[in-house]
Amino acid sequence: MHNHNHNPYEPMPMHIARAYYESNDRSLKTLELVFDRDADREKFFRSYNPGQFCQLSIFGKGEAPFGIASAAWEGDFVRFTIQKMGTFTQAVHRLKTGDSIGMRGPLGNGFPIDDWYHKNLVIIGGGCAFSTLYALTKHIQHPGNRPNFNELIVIYGARNSGLCMYKNDIQSWHDRDDLEIHQAIDVPEDTWLHHVGYVPDVVKEVAPSAENAVAVVCGPPIMTKFTLPALTELNFPPEAIFTSLEKRMKCGLGKCGRCNIGSKYICKDGPVFSLAELQSLPADI
Repeated sequence: MHNHNHNPYEPMPMHIARAYYESNDRSLKTLELVFDRDADREKFFRSYNPGQFCQLSIFGKGEAPFGIASAAWEGDFVRFTIQKMGTFTQAVHRLKTGDSIGMRGPLGNGFPIDDWYHKNLVIIGGGCAFSTLYALTKHIQHPGNRPNFNELIVIYGARNSGLCMYKNDIQSWHDRDDLEIHQAIDVPEDTWLHHVGYVPDVVKEVAPSAENAVAVVCGPPIMTKFTLPALTELNFPPEAIFTSLEKRMKCGLGKCGRCNIGSKYICKDGPVFSLAELQSLPADI
């Protein structure tokens, strides 16, 4: 009997339980997908780790990788926030509640959260790359997981307030006493009560301590490029700084060779790497 579960190229049939715009300009749309087959759901949640990604596919339109934006405990769905960019993402944006979509995953390594037990975590995100960091923060917020970590500091920047994702939920984080949240936008707005400025500058302003701490950075390449030195200045060693290179992937299985850096494949060995690992690779990032 042919077993579908063993073919990693075969997408799992999913359908859309909820679809809604995340940003005021409708460039960011969130989809919550549910499994058509119970076996797929059980298998997925057995192995899913925050920081992983999936390949979403629409028959006849293609496929693309997206970071997972939900924690496993939130429910039987998998959340993605997708920026409208090209033909495929436009097709994804047209999907409505009840529509079908294919999904492969979870793929990649995700964040090495077991190594971060009893450390302070500094989570730094910019733009729509904050989706996997949202999943990480949600994961840690679960009452069963929160005691495994010490302090939790979240720094999240967007170009403007309309592009801030997960608005209501993140608004509620300001009232929590189990994390410290710093939100930033690039230019001032009359009703904005939080930081104004670019993420690297906000990191310098907040100046998190590097003692017994890990920093996780996900954002546009330019943000990452300037945030890593800011953390180095704050005495974070390369092995305590992690970043995700999910934007550099194609097939997701280490077969196509389009995302390799030296001997590493971002899709299989990553997308999460420590700065120490990246510094040991050829300089073509």
